[in-house]
Amino acid sequence: MSPETEPEPATSQPAATPPLPAVPPSPASPEADAYSGVWVIVPTYNEAANVEPISTAILAALPGATLLVVDDGSPDGTGAIADRMAAANPLVRVRHRARKQGLGRAYLDGFSVAVGAGAQIVIQMDADWSHDPAALPSLVAPIREDRADLVIGSRYTEGGGTENWGLVRRIISRSGSIFARTLLRLAPHDLTGGFKAWRSTTLAAVPADGVRAGGYVFQIEMTYLASCAGARVVEVPILFRDRVVGTSKMSRRIIFEAFFVVVGLRWDEIRGRGPKRVKRA
Repeated sequence: MSPETEPEPATSQPAATPPLPAVPPSPASPEADAYSGVWVIVPTYNEAANVEPISTAILAALPGATLLVVDDGSPDGTGAIADRMAAANPLVRVRHRARKQGLGRAYLDGFSVAVGAGAQIVIQMDADWSHDPAALPSLVAPIREDRADLVIGSRYTEGGGTENWGLVRRIISRSGSIFARTLLRLAPHDLTGGFKAWRSTTLAAVPADGVRAGGYVFQIEMTYLASCAGARVVEVPILFRDRVVGTSKMSRRIIFEAFFVVVGLRWDEIRGRGPKRVKRA
């Protein structure tokens, strides 16, 4: 996962573009038709070395899907690279945002575009290769089979794991999920990962206006809100690899934010100010 560090100073960047239109259908193979309702949202900030190869791999794994790159005004030219890709491939779209505003806000912006364009399934993933594009079909399958409304690519379910992580990083990540799972009374074991697939109707029903988190803890908060709304949440195992190119955006501020937001969510629920939990029949 690639959560952000301290916000960067605002730079002179183009204003956010208006909502993008739906991608027109094009003649394709039966396999491509099967993924034509899938949108993959990839937020970027200074991912010039990664954006093109990861995009190619995503579209190879899900032929016919739409890829939306949401770039927060990357000074390294990531947005311009994405624009060139979009000019060459109608299945690639780019959402330019004026400046770095946090991972959560980038995802919410991308979600809004995808749902507004008629997406049936919306996937969120990182641009830094920590999320393996080859795992994408396994995230889509439970929704297509009507077994899930939210699918989490999980490091902490049987068959999942991490690679190239130090002991401290493992402890922070695992303990964060255990803390949130216990305090918020949630079933999934991996609550801090950002490799997920959503049924678009479930995503649209999440009260995004009330989402308070902008970084690492955004992943916890969105799963919490979906679970409270009665979404069927399934975990599929993934191998999470630490990024090779670029710099990790984990910071002490992000960890503290996660702690206080999780405690705040539970406190609101205790006081009756949080979302009402819907019990599925």
